[in-house]
Amino acid sequence: MTPSLLHQILDYANRADPYPIYEELRKTPVHHEADGPYVVSTYYEIRSLLHDPRISSDARNLASTARDPLAESAQGEGALPPSFLRLDPPEHDRLRRMTNRPFGPPHSPRRVDGMRGELRGIVSGLIDGIGDPGRFDLVEQFSYPFPVTVICRLLGVPREDEARFHTWADTIAASLDPDPDADPAERGKESHEARMQLGLYLAGLIEERRKKPGDDMLSQLATAQGPDGTMTTMELLSTAALLLIAGHETTVNLVTNGMLTLLRNPDVLRRLRAEPRLAVPIVEELLRFEPPVQLVPQRTPLADIEVRGVTIPNGASLWLVLASGNRDPQRFENPDRFDPDRRDIQHLGLGSGIHSCFGAPLARLEAQLALSELARRLENPRLLEDPPPYRQNAVLRGPRHLPLACDGIRP
Repeated sequence: MTPSLLHQILDYANRADPYPIYEELRKTPVHHEADGPYVVSTYYEIRSLLHDPRISSDARNLASTARDPLAESAQGEGALPPSFLRLDPPEHDRLRRMTNRPFGPPHSPRRVDGMRGELRGIVSGLIDGIGDPGRFDLVEQFSYPFPVTVICRLLGVPREDEARFHTWADTIAASLDPDPDADPAERGKESHEARMQLGLYLAGLIEERRKKPGDDMLSQLATAQGPDGTMTTMELLSTAALLLIAGHETTVNLVTNGMLTLLRNPDVLRRLRAEPRLAVPIVEELLRFEPPVQLVPQRTPLADIEVRGVTIPNGASLWLVLASGNRDPQRFENPDRFDPDRRDIQHLGLGSGIHSCFGAPLARLEAQLALSELARRLENPRLLEDPPPYRQNAVLRGPRHLPLACDGIRP
């Protein structure tokens, strides 16, 4: 008996290449099995639902009978109140506006671009530290430490505390991946402990910043007196945890999937080495071709809605498979081809609508700088395993390790 499509999406055996399953899924744009979630896989329907005010991101609106096999792996925030990612307007809008004031336009238009020099320095330092070019793991030695260091600098974590912060971030990130071989109680305990330690650390940092603000983002969030008032300490903690986890996890996958895709497309890698500005369209096409977030679970309609002739009931669990929409031939020509010269890349890789990726400008810049520098500095890079071992997570899909070799590292 052939396993159901839902089972196949979640099955680790298909993690290295889920795209044939998505192709099958698109034959039934709204797929529903027994009492499981309603799964939407076609571009125009996903985009429409991402902009539909009747679709809630708040888990409290799920009917008690709604079953979502990804509910636990999508949590990510532990004992803290929900971040704005898991709230609906007006609470969502208020917290997102307050977070955006110190992060981007119009109040802080140079926050991200002003980090360009610092990001380049972090990238250079990590590449310098690779060690033996004959065998190294891009994830462990580059893709993982890079975004955590960036988040530390953005929030204003002192340099001497970055190592502790990295350890907590790694433990929390690991807890987002299902691990069939590990003791769930032990993993839960480790994750809870890391969240508690991180929460206590951030709470202390927030108090310090309230007394003596710096020019970092945490100081500005802690002392903001805008039209929306001031964040409570718990709201600040939730927001800081969201910036850490969401900003970290997606960038790890974007950079690692990016390097893997470039090594599988050596002509594009050669072009990038000669023309670093090509990093901009390469990253956009990557967000379409291998998005770091494959699907958005835990959405629910606030009323019965009809999609392509199927009624999705109020309170039902709804999944939007962004990675499938990005390969929809009704929207993209030759969708399974990686083509940075593609003229029209209105992808879903960073979501769309009110929950579109908050950190998109930073994620784009991090990936552009990382990939252009790796292309420039690694001499004759090659994959040592293809496909590499993937993470267990079906939502945040990317290689867990990416073993590479090169002939040397250019200065």
